[in-house]
Amino acid sequence: MKFDKILLDHGSGGKISHSLTRDLLLPIFGNPILDDLNDGAIVELNGLRLAFSTDSYTVDPIFFPGGSIGDLAVNGTVNDIAMCGGNPQYLSVGLIIEEGFSLEDLETILRQMAAAAEKAEVTVITGDTKVVPKGAVDKIFINTSGFGIIPDAVRVGSTRAAVGDKIILSGTMADHGATIVTQREGLSFESAVASDSAPLNHMVARMFAAGPQIHVLRDPTRGGVGTALNEIAEKSAVGIRIVEEAMPVKKEVAGICELLGFDPLYLANEGKLLAFVAPSDAERVLEAIRADEFGKDAAIIGEVIDGRPGQVVMLTRIGGQRIVDMLTGEQLPRIC
Repeated sequence: MKFDKILLDHGSGGKISHSLTRDLLLPIFGNPILDDLNDGAIVELNGLRLAFSTDSYTVDPIFFPGGSIGDLAVNGTVNDIAMCGGNPQYLSVGLIIEEGFSLEDLETILRQMAAAAEKAEVTVITGDTKVVPKGAVDKIFINTSGFGIIPDAVRVGSTRAAVGDKIILSGTMADHGATIVTQREGLSFESAVASDSAPLNHMVARMFAAGPQIHVLRDPTRGGVGTALNEIAEKSAVGIRIVEEAMPVKKEVAGICELLGFDPLYLANEGKLLAFVAPSDAERVLEAIRADEFGKDAAIIGEVIDGRPGQVVMLTRIGGQRIVDMLTGEQLPRIC
């Protein structure tokens, strides 16, 4: 399907978003580094392997239970670097601010960014600020970029999934997406939900110390777990089988999704990762994740199978199978 205008769907992280990358961006900018389409670029410079990533944040609302646009912007870039196997070192921060925006809110956001950077042990070393007329942007948009050093022994990427790999999800799905939608709709529940925004670089370091045979890392943000698994299946040309009963979801989040017609598989996460790990290392890596403060609900949710290349299949609770496709359409714009 071809479009002559940009739609909200183009920012969903799903099928139409991928078509924008494949049909427009890659033909213009394509090169061997970009073509890998990992969470960040992996480059070599003077004998060092570096992970570099950039991302822009437009989440609405800008403050929400469990975080804000500020810590989300820091954690998001930290995590993208970590998903390349890198140890994040330095960040840049770009601010686009609407005329009339509250200075008190701006200071709060900046302090939350500083606290997130301290938690992740990264340093903000440069940045830029632009102010635009009222109505030209919605409150504040933030861009963060950063880089980290990849240890010599670490080799991860979306093309490296291998038959037999166990698939680990580091915690409950859809916490961030469910939080944002309840805030927008003004919904309240007996059990409050909160975003899972968190830095994962320390968790990743624990994982590699426990078991070096980690082949793929991915943080399932826009498009959720379902879309991330499809991306990996396609890039590695493997089949993936997941087990519905094994997928960790908080009861309150599952209830919100059922009420509003969302599938937790496709809602964004901002503090979770997927890891594809050789069977010999899977249990040790799982225990390392569970020992981290952000990984207590981690679980093995499936495996890479021989056959059905490029497809994700779920074993359902009732004993059947269903295809888990990539997200189609925009479930929730401005999620991050």
